[in-house]
Amino acid sequence: MICRRVVVAAPLALLTAGLGRTGTWVIEREGSSIRLSLGAFGVRSSGRFESWSGQVAFDPTRPAATRATVVVQTASLRLSPAVATDRALGPGFLDAERHPTIRLELSSLTPLGGERWTARADLTLRGVTRSITFPADLRVDGDRAQMTGGFDVDRAAFGIGTSGPWNRAVSRQVNVQVSLTARRAA
Repeated sequence: MICRRVVVAAPLALLTAGLGRTGTWVIEREGSSIRLSLGAFGVRSSGRFESWSGQVAFDPTRPAATRATVVVQTASLRLSPAVATDRALGPGFLDAERHPTIRLELSSLTPLGGERWTARADLTLRGVTRSITFPADLRVDGDRAQMTGGFDVDRAAFGIGTSGPWNRAVSRQVNVQVSLTARRAA
């Protein structure tokens, strides 16, 4: 679940990078989301993060030098079924009280051609930092842009839910999907 919050940062950087021109772009929360899904007790649970922010530095002539930071408020996670939210935010999993934020630091972008990019970032969840790589798509239409991407995170690699009775009942892989809509600022 922590991994899903991290996903937000990389897409923001990709969105800015794909615009191919400098300037200020504003993320529209109405059309943007950070979602996750995982298996628990034999069924799929899904959710989203409701509170996150980010900063992007981008030079279109040097996309590999793109840097971005995204910070997700851990306690803003909402899962379905709702009863799963308290357990996910508790000390056995995300431990939102001791680890109130999830942080993604984008370190590079590599163009794959067309609307495809590969992002490399450091993700910090529950005080543990790991490097991740993931693909993203970016579509630009005038003063509007849409970025989508996602990745799987092994929660055990971040020490999330690795002991206690719930460990074996919850899948280790958490899928994170990000969709960001932005517009050029006036």
